[in-house]
Amino acid sequence: MSRGGAAGRGAAKPQDQGWAWMVLLAAVVLQALTLGFSSCFGVFFTDLQHEFHASNSETSWFSSIMVAVLHGGGPLCSILVKRFGCRFAVMLGGLLSGLGMVSSSFCKSITQLYLTVGLITGLGSCFSFQAGVTALGYYFMRWRTLANATASTGVSLGFTLWPLLSQYLLDEMGWRNTFLIFGGILLNCCVCGAIMRPIGSLPQPPEPGEEPGSKAEEAQLSNGVSPPHPTLQQHARRTTCFQVLQKYLAFDIFCQNKRYQIYTIGVAWTMMGFALPHVYLVPYAIHNGVEERRAALLISVIGFINIFIRPLTGLLSGHRVFTGRRIYLFSLAVLLCGLSNFICIISAEFRVLILYCVILSIAMSGVGSLTFQVLMDVVEMDRFSSALGLFTIVESITLLIGPPLTGLLVDITGDFLYVFHTSSFFLISAALFMGLSFCALEKKTKLREASKVPLSNPSRYPYSEKPSDPQAESQPPPTVVYITSI
Repeated sequence: MSRGGAAGRGAAKPQDQGWAWMVLLAAVVLQALTLGFSSCFGVFFTDLQHEFHASNSETSWFSSIMVAVLHGGGPLCSILVKRFGCRFAVMLGGLLSGLGMVSSSFCKSITQLYLTVGLITGLGSCFSFQAGVTALGYYFMRWRTLANATASTGVSLGFTLWPLLSQYLLDEMGWRNTFLIFGGILLNCCVCGAIMRPIGSLPQPPEPGEEPGSKAEEAQLSNGVSPPHPTLQQHARRTTCFQVLQKYLAFDIFCQNKRYQIYTIGVAWTMMGFALPHVYLVPYAIHNGVEERRAALLISVIGFINIFIRPLTGLLSGHRVFTGRRIYLFSLAVLLCGLSNFICIISAEFRVLILYCVILSIAMSGVGSLTFQVLMDVVEMDRFSSALGLFTIVESITLLIGPPLTGLLVDITGDFLYVFHTSSFFLISAALFMGLSFCALEKKTKLREASKVPLSNPSRYPYSEKPSDPQAESQPPPTVVYITSI
């Protein structure tokens, strides 16, 4: 999708008006159908475990794979959007998501769910969500911040509604028929994609049967220039591959920017414990005698509070008082997530678990609202897309392995409390690591400025909230932007 405004020359620009609001509505629904969808799997945990005679670790793998693919598929979605456009990517994602869930209703083993729900549905959700966010960036210029904040409420709506719907359908018709119905519901992503009509023209793909670079070779031959030597061609291909990796995976920033390095490691460590309550809270409650319907309500409480707290947290963090201090707010939110787990350790009564969900939801709102704002603070905006690619892939790895490893610990000990002990360990240690590391870097920077002595290896990308280009805030989004949400 090009950056162009009107569909035709002289036509009125569609940004921030008219059809743009329909695109915003579609984005809200997309986020509810994709990011919010993963919240319902805890409802099926016990039934799937009994159906396939699987351990806690084995049962948690399929949801972990889905969440990891959803977060880590950003670079692949980015390439797809750049070549075919947002509408195509969203609709393809809807088809994959629906196909994955329909196929899962016929699975005969837990490992088949890894492929259907984990890989196929996860990849489809990734395409639909991230391409939808990209389309939203093209349709909104002046009201882009408001549009993104409004669209993020779809995640909270999904967290609220999916567990309740899941428990009702599970009680009425079993998990297989429920997954079949879910496949039909996720096909509505295609409807949302149809609404996101392109604003400008797409890059033209090569003609069928045409090899990349063939036109350049023909031009060389027509001008009497010999084609490059095969060795030079191989070197050119390696250079091109390196450039592609550099574009979507910013390893140079990770090596040179200490703040980006600390933040990426810190968030990856955070994700080892962040997803654990979402996976194991419902099984933990049922294991301790809470009725299944009331146990499913716990996840909905988290989502309902998020609807109101997440936008408020985003607006609060944007105040000038917090300029340069968002990383500390983020660390504080992660720390609160870790400390809240001790409530579950004290008691598993339903009223106590409701209190836990309220506190956890407030802390989660801070983490979700600040994750990418802080990332924008620690890297230059012209490299943000590349930095985000590496960031989401590293994050997806820990999201993948965290729940299964903890499930293995529960299988060995037979005690669900280890879920919350493990979650607290990762969250609290990550919060302290990020907060203290950034504090040390700031002190080091102040000493350098005071002494006017250059550091041996200064960071190329200083932690600053002022854009390097005065016009940066008013510029349209990059050609391809892939964003995940927590």
